[in-house]
Amino acid sequence: MDWQGYLDREQPRFVAELLDFVRIPSVSAKPENIGDVRRAADWVAARLTAAGAEHAEVLPTAGHPVVCADWLHAGADRPTILIYGHFDVQPAEPFDLWSSPPFEPQVRDGRVWGRGASDDKGGMLIPILAVEAMLRTAGRLPVNVRFFFEGQEEIGSPDLPPFVSANTDRLKADMIFSADGLQWAPDQPQIVEGLKGLVSLEIRVQGPRSDQHSGLHGGGIANPAMALAQVLAGLKAADGRITVAGFYDDVLPLSEADRAAIARVPYDEAAYLAETGAPAAVGEPGYSTRERLWARPTLEVNGLTSGWQGAGTKTVLPAEARAKITCRLVAAQTPERVFDAIRAHVLAHLPPGVTAEVVQNPGRADPFLLPAGHNATAAAAEVLAQVYGRAPYRTRLGGSIPVMTTLLEHLGVHAVMFGFSHDDENLHAPDEFFRLDAFRLGQTAYGRLLERLGA
Repeated sequence: MDWQGYLDREQPRFVAELLDFVRIPSVSAKPENIGDVRRAADWVAARLTAAGAEHAEVLPTAGHPVVCADWLHAGADRPTILIYGHFDVQPAEPFDLWSSPPFEPQVRDGRVWGRGASDDKGGMLIPILAVEAMLRTAGRLPVNVRFFFEGQEEIGSPDLPPFVSANTDRLKADMIFSADGLQWAPDQPQIVEGLKGLVSLEIRVQGPRSDQHSGLHGGGIANPAMALAQVLAGLKAADGRITVAGFYDDVLPLSEADRAAIARVPYDEAAYLAETGAPAAVGEPGYSTRERLWARPTLEVNGLTSGWQGAGTKTVLPAEARAKITCRLVAAQTPERVFDAIRAHVLAHLPPGVTAEVVQNPGRADPFLLPAGHNATAAAAEVLAQVYGRAPYRTRLGGSIPVMTTLLEHLGVHAVMFGFSHDDENLHAPDEFFRLDAFRLGQTAYGRLLERLGA
């Protein structure tokens, strides 16, 4: 029996194991689930050992643990690949919006329903199963393999940089593949070539020492809410271009080849507007909507707080006004330089009569962009074309995954997203599910990837 036949035979067991895995409520954001995250780590280490991987260990960080394992017997002349994924999940609330309990997974309509089934427990189990199939049928792998699975991705992987820095010998590899990733559609693969970075900040404008009577003091002292509104309005021109001096200085321009690759991916603006419920698409001039979403930096106000927020009227002149802002960044911007530019802009354009501070919030990520001609990307694209029967789209995402830049910074290797979830599977939302067809297809894809890299 070859490894493909083994996978076919063992699918019922593999699905049952995925259900067991999803039953563990490994919610990294909630203190009450700390023990469950550790239990998920123990499950992963045991499953790696059962698959034939060696040296499987649950290793501590300053927060939630990680799991490492390896199989390094292919020979020094064969490449070493690192496979990454995560076993923590998002909170499942509100529970009443689920069709079935989020941590009591069910199989319905060819799908596994439950929190984490798609993001990323199904995804990270796939390469483990492919490795098991090859070891059980051939007794060896065509390449050397390391595994690195974490328990804190859903809270931004805050403890991964020091761990990776201290464990480069344990994690060093020629290529890295992330089992946390998306395909475009069940019948259409994609290679995600870029991710945006992230900087988060808060502007706090202060006026009088406390809220004042607007009738007695309006017109005599400055209103922080109005001052903040003026500052925010000045961050962008009417056409959508960001006006902060230096904001675009480090942005790598889109080449004609980049723009052509983006244009080749089907896009329906009417469908996009229907999906979002927005009346029109707006943004930086000179770029298509998809170019702005995937490959241009953004500055967005996420929240505003000032004055009376209750029902009815309370005639106050507020003492303070606050705005929360995030910027999504593209290569080669850095969160620190963008934050410094925004802070300088705010302080330079602050109306008289108020003071302000600009504070950088936790949660930062550098942008990530695969280089042209990247060897691991070429191999992944070739395998995806084989298993799907069509070439993958070359895409980018507007979201941020901090671990990708962490791995690049400390290991010197660009990771390739090689996951088999889809963005319609209610990731981070009620009724999350994972397609069993994709679960099986992904196992074949990882097996062929190992064969391709070892050829």
